[in-house]
Amino acid sequence: MTSARLIVDADFAISDLDRRVFGTFVEHMGRCVYTGIFEPGHPTADANGFRQDVANLTKELGVTIVRYPGGNFLSGYNWEDGVGPKEQRPRRLDLAWFSTETNAFGTNEFIDWCRQVGVEPMFGVNLGTRGIDDARRFIEYCNHPGGTELSELRKSHGYDKPHDIKFWCLGNEMDGPWQIGAKTAAEYGRAAHETAKVMRWVDPSIELSACGSSNRDMPTYARWEYEVLDHAFDHVDFISLHTYFMNPHDSTEEFFGNIELLDYFIKEVAAIADAVAATRRSQKRIMLSLDEWNVWYKARGHDDLRKPGWPEHPPLIEEVYNTEDALLIGGALITLLNNADRVKCACMAQLVNIIGPIMTEPGGPAWRQTIFHPFALTAKYARGRVLRTLATSATYAGKATEEMAYLVSAVTEDEATGQVVIFALNRHLTETMDLKVELRGFGGQRQIVEALEVHHPNMKAVNTKDAPNTVAPAPIKSVSLDGDKLVARLMPGSWNVIVTAPKA
Repeated sequence: MTSARLIVDADFAISDLDRRVFGTFVEHMGRCVYTGIFEPGHPTADANGFRQDVANLTKELGVTIVRYPGGNFLSGYNWEDGVGPKEQRPRRLDLAWFSTETNAFGTNEFIDWCRQVGVEPMFGVNLGTRGIDDARRFIEYCNHPGGTELSELRKSHGYDKPHDIKFWCLGNEMDGPWQIGAKTAAEYGRAAHETAKVMRWVDPSIELSACGSSNRDMPTYARWEYEVLDHAFDHVDFISLHTYFMNPHDSTEEFFGNIELLDYFIKEVAAIADAVAATRRSQKRIMLSLDEWNVWYKARGHDDLRKPGWPEHPPLIEEVYNTEDALLIGGALITLLNNADRVKCACMAQLVNIIGPIMTEPGGPAWRQTIFHPFALTAKYARGRVLRTLATSATYAGKATEEMAYLVSAVTEDEATGQVVIFALNRHLTETMDLKVELRGFGGQRQIVEALEVHHPNMKAVNTKDAPNTVAPAPIKSVSLDGDKLVARLMPGSWNVIVTAPKA
């Protein structure tokens, strides 16, 4: 058995938590939209064609905001193709994913779906094949109350009230050579600056995110962020981060090093943004939007990314997640909590089928992948403030980083309810962890109201259509709270959430 200690004090907080960190991503790619959230004729589909089994799982997942319509798809998308009568919408070749896009689902359908499942929409504007004028027209269509050509066009499509979309992304991965209309940092920075300026003239209430590097391994990483923000600083609120966790050494212990790499990435980009602010002697702080993140390495071959013959919604990158993936996702969520002062939005990519926590069968069932569970539990219980903690545990060395603690943890306090919630990952794969937590300064007697673990002895165990609950939350077998002292026994290779509240 290994041991760990966690000290929490009510007087010390990192930041209030922006619950937009529990976002996901819906792209016109593969089966995310078609046979994912939208499948007319499905036994559970409503009159709009929205699968209600997926809608219900989306609500259970606790999603707060959803990014749309891409992704790489965005850089070749004409938003006008996806509005108005469906029978008049054009079929297009999608050069991002070498598919045929029917445009049976578009802006207004997505807004209807968001309203039904209770999530905030996050939209992107095409800065690949299009630019300032397209963005100006699109936000006028979506957000202007009425009395203009485009706002009246929206009304003629059956939407009298504006969509009032508040969060907008200025393109997608514009540094990537795979991107339609890829740009240099100078080209993109100027385009982002001018586009943001004009969009704000149409609707001053919006928030805007500029594209950061497509990933931390890009040759221009860091220099890209600095130059883009040097151009666009005055008109944007966020810079984006994208990361997909890999397992190049086929080692669970090494795989877990992605938790530290994510923390480094966040802190580096925040420092770059602050350096740009320093050159302006500005107190403005650019926040971070981790608007694409997930595990993705198993379904990454050529056949996973492209199917021959320009098919409609072919199955692409349908990653099947296992136990170790769920644990890493839980650790990444802990990292997001501990960086709540700068990460104000995050979108797991994607919601369904495409590297998603939800899987579906066309015409058949939907089920929860292993990664569904830590996300849903964190979204359910992480509210209020993220507290600053002092954690001590044994460590191990790896290739990703020289020192990794077996305990990865975060603590939140919801001042409205008094709940103090402990999130803890035991990265030791063979030893139980004896975790001792000191809860200082919260006053009164407390009780444990929920204590759950995500654990399976087989790190490669998966959930399937026929066995959807192989990996699922279960009660922690040994946990107690006496005064301000909490003791829990965490299983080897387990992600845990312990919810405490004042006694009635």
